[in-house]
Amino acid sequence: MAFSLHAHSASKVVLVLGDSLSAEYGLARGEGWVNLMEQRMAKEKIQASVINASISGETTSGGRARLPALLSKHKPDVVVIELGANDALRGLALSSTRDNLQTMTQSAQAIKAKVLLIGMQIPPNYGGDYTKQFSALFPAIAKETNAALVPFMLKGVAENASMFQSDRIHPAPEAHPIILDNIWPKLKPLLVTK
Repeated sequence: MAFSLHAHSASKVVLVLGDSLSAEYGLARGEGWVNLMEQRMAKEKIQASVINASISGETTSGGRARLPALLSKHKPDVVVIELGANDALRGLALSSTRDNLQTMTQSAQAIKAKVLLIGMQIPPNYGGDYTKQFSALFPAIAKETNAALVPFMLKGVAENASMFQSDRIHPAPEAHPIILDNIWPKLKPLLVTK
């Protein structure tokens, strides 16, 4: 009996739990990184269905509240958690953001799903300590839970004002291929291993 090194045969279910950065806010349908990820999967012949459960304005507490039903309904193999930016924009307590992210990661892992945490950073105008502590949350949780991590989804985008919509918060269509390029190297291994 031969085994392929690339176990593409079994279709995987990928659940993306995010905020406006994953929900195509201000974009034409299909321009966001999640849709581009589906296209890349098809191109690379990775059989997976994607459930994009992202909601603009979502916080980690909202994601935490919605996740159990999503896990029960979709039984995902991979859960991508892209939440936390709205917590920071609202100045919410970092302890609750951390607790929510950790609980979501562990809930997904409890049903044997692999987790990819998408890290975020915020502008320094929120104060040096808050900014540093916020960006340190993601690697700390990834290490504690053994989850995969994208350190910063807007790497190569954040420093370029022309990559944003007029609100200067949400990435423009041309930023989304870069966002996917930041995420894909960490996501693909979760899709092609058993």
